[in-house]
Amino acid sequence: MAAFGHTFPFYAGPKPTFPTDTTLAVIVAIFLTSLVTFIIILPGIRGKMRLFWMLRVVTSLFIGAVILAVNFSSEWSVGQVSTNTSYKAFSSQWISANVGLQIGLGGVNITLTGTPVQQLNETIDYNEEFTWRLGENYAEEPVLYLAEKFTPHSPCGLHGQYRLAGHYTSAMLWVAFLCWLLANVMLSMPVLVYGGHMLLATGLFQLLGLLFFSTATSLTPPCPLRLGAATLHTHRGPAYWITLTTGLLCVLLGLAMVVAHRMQPHRLKAFFSQSVGEDPVLELNPEEGGLLSPHYRSITESPEPQDIPLSEASSEAPCEEPDCAL
Repeated sequence: MAAFGHTFPFYAGPKPTFPTDTTLAVIVAIFLTSLVTFIIILPGIRGKMRLFWMLRVVTSLFIGAVILAVNFSSEWSVGQVSTNTSYKAFSSQWISANVGLQIGLGGVNITLTGTPVQQLNETIDYNEEFTWRLGENYAEEPVLYLAEKFTPHSPCGLHGQYRLAGHYTSAMLWVAFLCWLLANVMLSMPVLVYGGHMLLATGLFQLLGLLFFSTATSLTPPCPLRLGAATLHTHRGPAYWITLTTGLLCVLLGLAMVVAHRMQPHRLKAFFSQSVGEDPVLELNPEEGGLLSPHYRSITESPEPQDIPLSEASSEAPCEEPDCAL
C-alpha cells in the first residue's frame, strides 16, 4: 500500500483503539441515563397514563439520541474489501488484509487489518481518522493510499464532494435537533398542535439533510479505489438509513398529531395527560387555533331568557307607600 512521507510503514505502531467512538459513547450514556431516571419515577404515575407516558419518553429520547449520534457518526458511506496489497511504500512486500473505509459528515476513517493480523513479524491492525479541516493539507501528512484519494489535490474530487455533503447535512441535523427540543417543550404545555408541527419539522429537516448528502455525493462520477487486484466500492452506511427511518417516523408522528388535533382533540390531550377545561363559556375549537383560541358561544347557543309576567313582577316588588301597610 503506497504512502506519502518518510515513515515506513504508515504508522510507527498500532494505535490503541476504543471499542466504539468515544463521542457516540458519551451521547448514548447521556440518553441512557435520562431514560433510567424517567424509569425510576415511573411508579409514581397511576393508571394507563403510565404506559402513555413511558411511550412518549422512550420515543422522544430515541429521536434525540439518533439525531445527535448520526451527526458524529463516521458511517454515512462505508466500504470494505479483502485484498493482497503492498504494505510499505516503495517496497515489494505484500500482505493479505481487510481494508475498510468509513465516510462521515466530519471526515473519513480508514482501517487496515491483516488476515491474519501477524504478518511480516508485525501486528497489522491500524485505524486512522482524517477530518475535513479548513486549510488543512493532507498531502503533507503520511497517508495511506485511500487517504490520498481524499486529499484536496486529488483528481478524484472526493474531498470537496464529501466535505460539501457533510457540511450541509450536519447543518440540517442541528436544525432538526433544535426542532426536537422545541417539540418537547411545546408537548409539555397546552399547545400540542404546535408540538406536532415542530415534530413534523424535525423529520423534514432530517430528510432534507439526506437529500443534501445524496445530491452532493452524486455530483461527480465514482472514483475507482483499486487495492491490488480488488476494487473497494462504497455504499450507504447505517447512519444514513437510521436517519431516514427516524425522519420518516417524525413526519408520521407529526402528521398524526395534527390530524388528531383536528379530529379528536380531547383524546390527544388525554394521551399527553392534559385535562380538558370545564369552563361552560369557553370551549375548544380546533379549527380556530385549538387550545389557544377560545370559542365563544353565539346568541343562538345561549340559553333563552325567561319572560316574567308583569303582574308577578309587580306583586313581588316591595311597597313603600303608607297605604300598603294597611
